[in-house]
Amino acid sequence: MQLVVARIGRAHGIKGEVTVEVRTDEPELRLGPGAVLATDPASVGPLTIETGRVHSGRLLLRFEGVRDRTGAEALRNTLLIAEVDPEELPEDPDEYYDHQLMDLDVVTKDGTEIGRITEISHLPSQDLFIVERPDGSEVMIPFVEEIVTEIDLEEQRAVIDPPPGLIDDRAEIASARDAGTAAEGEPAPEGKA
Repeated sequence: MQLVVARIGRAHGIKGEVTVEVRTDEPELRLGPGAVLATDPASVGPLTIETGRVHSGRLLLRFEGVRDRTGAEALRNTLLIAEVDPEELPEDPDEYYDHQLMDLDVVTKDGTEIGRITEISHLPSQDLFIVERPDGSEVMIPFVEEIVTEIDLEEQRAVIDPPPGLIDDRAEIASARDAGTAAEGEPAPEGKA
């Protein structure tokens, strides 16, 4: 199975190094010297990592055969793809690969069906489950311990404890009440015109 593990950013310096946006929780395993990675676009690769180092909090990589800034700039925005055994699990039992979470049924603690995970969005602050509901609409569920209370891979489900307004329309009732106040001739609360 192929997983995107990084995206190449801009060139760093004049000796062929590039910045890398890491998209794996195991960069030391996937992005170490000697790793051979497929690429998207495929015509750029495969690329073999020659060296790697951290500079000012960013991972810098140099690939075999890339010796100058021009060669490094030509790699910009290329996705790096690792071949991963689908049966392989992360070392930490509370971590999951995206492919393990895709298509899980999402239910609340009381068993109410919410939908099915169709996408996982990796944001700088947290990951989000994009869940397709039975009616075809989508809801975004933050993948944080306070909301996603259990991942059961055997049962193929994610159990959530959502705060009010995350998956229901209770949040809309408050804004409808504010709109009703403004309709009665009183000024609308600031920012609620």
